[in-house]
Amino acid sequence: MNRDEILGLSGMPAARPMFPVGPYHFFDREYLSITYRTDAAAIRRGLPEPLEPDGDKVTCQWVDMPDGTGFGAYTATALTIPCRFKGQACTYIAQMYVNNSPPVSGGREIWGYPMKYAHPELKVEKDTLTGILDYSGVRVATGTMTYKHRRADAKVMDTESLLARTQVNLKFIPGVDGKPAIAQLTAYEFQDITVKGAWMGDARLALVPSVNAPLVNYPVLGELHGLHIKTDLTLPYGRVIHDYLA
Repeated sequence: MNRDEILGLSGMPAARPMFPVGPYHFFDREYLSITYRTDAAAIRRGLPEPLEPDGDKVTCQWVDMPDGTGFGAYTATALTIPCRFKGQACTYIAQMYVNNSPPVSGGREIWGYPMKYAHPELKVEKDTLTGILDYSGVRVATGTMTYKHRRADAKVMDTESLLARTQVNLKFIPGVDGKPAIAQLTAYEFQDITVKGAWMGDARLALVPSVNAPLVNYPVLGELHGLHIKTDLTLPYGRVIHDYLA
């Protein structure tokens, strides 16, 4: 391989990269988002500076992605925190668990998603939208929501789904010497968003302590509400908004 061929790769390994060149399009993407009040001190501990907390609520999400270009089909569970960066409202992805290897590689290498391999699932069980997360053979999270009881209006879709807000990740990659090679806050916004349906409803969330999937770091203190969304969207490349090594 010559230099141009090497620099033209979409990722590793060179023989067959784990993912193609983006942007990446998702069709029939489905969300169960359960927003709840939690410990404000836990939010502050979990947010990397210079991000600032924006209230005392967080969201536990299940995202089913049956058709994503390059990444295939997979499901994710994520813990997101509303925050601010230089006054701008954004969403920090604190934890994320997925059940497919290419998005783990691509998500971490490109945007810095905090992805770990686990076993999330989102499904409809009779009259209940149900999300579960198993890690190392243990059920660590269960979310349930009434199924399509109340349609959400456009304002709710914009503010509660967080689809249109700037999303932020902490991208940290050590070098071959073990020292930090990349330490950045990265940002991106979903594009080409087409909401096919959105529903609000009552929701419940149960979190179980797990050393390697610590969703319980953000305990449920009340005020739960659920949002169920079906959408198409595009995940583009992002940008660096803060470089800790600069």
